[in-house]
Amino acid sequence: MVKKSIASVMLLNMLCLSALPVTTAVLAEGEATTTEATKAPVTAKAVKIPEVKSLGLEVESAVLIEPTTGKVLLSVNADKPLPPASMTKMMTEYIVAEQVKTGVIKWDDIVTVKENAKQTGGSRIFLAVGDQHTVEELYIAMAVGSANDASVALAEYVAGSEQEFVKMMNDTAKKMGMKTAHFINSTGLDRADMPENFKPDEDGEDLMSAMDAAILAKFIVQDHPDFARFTSIQSYKFRERDKNPIINYNWMLEANKDITNFKAYAYPGLDGMKTGHTNNAGNCFTGTAVRDDMRLISVVMGTSSESARFKETKKVLDFGFNNFEVQQVIAPKTIVEGTETVAIKKGVETSVSVVTEQDISFVVPKGADTTTVTSKVSIDDESKLVAPLKQGSKVGTVTYTYKVKGLDDQKKTVNLVTAEEVEKGGWFRLLFRAIKDLFVDLFDGIKNLF
Repeated sequence: MVKKSIASVMLLNMLCLSALPVTTAVLAEGEATTTEATKAPVTAKAVKIPEVKSLGLEVESAVLIEPTTGKVLLSVNADKPLPPASMTKMMTEYIVAEQVKTGVIKWDDIVTVKENAKQTGGSRIFLAVGDQHTVEELYIAMAVGSANDASVALAEYVAGSEQEFVKMMNDTAKKMGMKTAHFINSTGLDRADMPENFKPDEDGEDLMSAMDAAILAKFIVQDHPDFARFTSIQSYKFRERDKNPIINYNWMLEANKDITNFKAYAYPGLDGMKTGHTNNAGNCFTGTAVRDDMRLISVVMGTSSESARFKETKKVLDFGFNNFEVQQVIAPKTIVEGTETVAIKKGVETSVSVVTEQDISFVVPKGADTTTVTSKVSIDDESKLVAPLKQGSKVGTVTYTYKVKGLDDQKKTVNLVTAEEVEKGGWFRLLFRAIKDLFVDLFDGIKNLF
């Protein structure tokens, strides 16, 4: 009788001890957890990229980027703030196009010219006070002929005054992540060349680095993909009475390949973006071209002449198109090896298949091996992984890294999402599952005692 009592007490103690893991699990259920899986990094075999110095660039600064990834492919003093001259007008173009896109103004709105526009010199279409033109007509004059008076007229129409518009320009630059850009007018004119009564009160000049110009151009091509509707116009007759049309300052337009004076500069796939010139800035050019489904954006600043800015741009763009390509390295809805499923609480099923939400593309040297891309998975807090969940619900992230000699490491993070819907389990199913899990833990605890 005594032996039976002792045995009963021992069994009770073992059962209690075996239940401890269950208690611990309940206490930890609300805590945040992150699961990570990492593949060993491997460096891809490089396709030899020429040294930038071998290009012999004669510029004060230059940069080349691929806009969809933001990858910088070439950089020469790219962060140095310099006078951008009429490349400033890219910001004026962007803001006006945004105003149209959001419905604040329309392309066929009528703009009445005021005194500031009439007095503005430099490149112009000789607007007079009281002249009336549509937003689109003035926009084309600005984009194609770099007309300063058209820029001022548009700025005043959008914001009431040019200086109020300048505030919009500087605010937009900050939102875009431009680090050096500062604007004092809508045109790019030096302060000394602005109409005396309309100069800003504070000191300073327009400034923008080559990198900031490239960032601005990136926003234009991405937010306004129809930009070439304006920037690729070769010539434009602003008024019927004008003897001569406005000629696009961009000699590199692909369409110029049949124009005698420009065909030596015409560049395949080039459809924008903006030239600039002042005595302080020298000759500048932000160019963009697309070839083999890859668009590149180049900026050269401080070149010696009109023709030099295009010759240097050709060197920069050739460097990009000859040596790089955009490759999709991960397709959308890809299963991540090692994280094929994720545990789900309170569902009909206890786990769900997961896939990447979107594709991943990197800029790579032509012919480079892209099978060496590595992945690192991070699963969300388990408190968020509770049924019901719709198909496409985020359950974590996966970061892909690509390493290749000659380029900085590239990383991109995308969401991991459920590949199917997860329905909530009924109370009887959940109760039965809880009882089953309890007994499994109990017997595992007892088994581990022996």
